[in-house]
Amino acid sequence: MAVRFHLPGLRYNYPLNMLLLSLMKKHPEYFREGVEIASFFGEFPVSLWNGGRLSAGDQCDARFVTEVIKNINGQGIPIRYTYTNPLLEEKDLADPYCNFCMKAADNGMNQVLVVSEILENYIRKEYPGYRINSSTCKEIKDPDQLNRELEKEYNLVVLDYNLNNRFEILEKIERKDKCELLVNALCIPECPRRGDHYKNIARNERIILGNRSNPQNRQIPVIPWKCEYGDRNHIYSIQNYCTFISPDAIWERYVPMGFTEFKIEGRTANLFSLIETYSFYLAKPESAGEVRLKLLTNLENSRVITVHKPRPGKWP
Repeated sequence: MAVRFHLPGLRYNYPLNMLLLSLMKKHPEYFREGVEIASFFGEFPVSLWNGGRLSAGDQCDARFVTEVIKNINGQGIPIRYTYTNPLLEEKDLADPYCNFCMKAADNGMNQVLVVSEILENYIRKEYPGYRINSSTCKEIKDPDQLNRELEKEYNLVVLDYNLNNRFEILEKIERKDKCELLVNALCIPECPRRGDHYKNIARNERIILGNRSNPQNRQIPVIPWKCEYGDRNHIYSIQNYCTFISPDAIWERYVPMGFTEFKIEGRTANLFSLIETYSFYLAKPESAGEVRLKLLTNLENSRVITVHKPRPGKWP
């Protein structure tokens, strides 16, 4: 049975993700049984419709967007836009950059993750070729409400991470094949600030885009946000959380239950941390070190990672 993983990044993680695909094709023996890459998710920054993670860096040009879509789709992998801004208004639907990105990938192969009903209705009308997925940002925890969500016309529904090991609830899900589980959530279980964090990101996305047309003396500062948990967590610090799903649990418990879709978060993660997470989940334990080393070596050879030699001192 295929065990399908949705991996983070269309911009900053793009080189790593393409190297991973190449390694999986050349050395399938390194990887766990049935592993497939189901999509690469994210956005091309800076996108007004984006949600979940703040992208404050450069805005991608048209050539980069089209090339990334072409190259990922050329490997048989869908891209999935995370257009989960919860504060969108009707006027935002006309955003030229987001509509360009949608048109660029409107080939019947790709997906979009939504939380806003306004945006969902717009995409269904204007871009019917996309598969629509329901976001974990909706924070649905009631099993009856979740089953109603699964009855809707969604390709997949990403579950609230707090349900990950609530097997008494997971057993009640009627369409497990339509569910996607976030296996490495960095937020603390039942984080009381999660919803507010999503809204902070949405507001800051708008500020960052507005500042692009403001003179230097009229730049608006982003609204500060500090998280004492998720910003410091990594694959090893979260393993005592009740929301953590281990690789062994995926194959030994979740897949036999009927769950086959799994999400790894990390769109804005430290590159080395993400490589560790990929090796942890996708590689066989005995091959994880070799997978890690090959990814790092190839990133260095591609000059994505630059390793500087120490500068020699000057002899008197």
